[in-house]
Amino acid sequence: EGDVICVFSQYGEVVNINLVRDKKTGKSKGFCFLCYEDQRSTILAVDNFNGIKIKGRTIRVDHVANYRPPKDSDDLDEVTKELCAKGCGIKTPPHTSSDSLSEDDSVPLKKQKGE
Repeated sequence: EGDVICVFSQYGEVVNINLVRDKKTGKSKGFCFLCYEDQRSTILAVDNFNGIKIKGRTIRVDHVANYRPPKDSDDLDEVTKELCAKGCGIKTPPHTSSDSLSEDDSVPLKKQKGE
């Protein structure tokens, strides 16, 4: 887990990792689920890591729509339980193009009929 976190943390704060292991031997099955603090980091990791070779192995990095925690997740800590409940990477960063609004600008709302 430490090596995976070390490599993937160059694109953002890793808040959770689930390295899938064989129940009998405890050996890694060769894949994991990783959760970043924000969606921008996830996008950067997918764009930059998908298809690269690490230690002679080509890795695949992709998004997962509905992450399900492992069935034997009774021994999870409080942070992991909270992440499983609310989901990972739900904070979307603001749009940063030159035509975006600043924090002080407000977006006019459409008025309802009768207002």
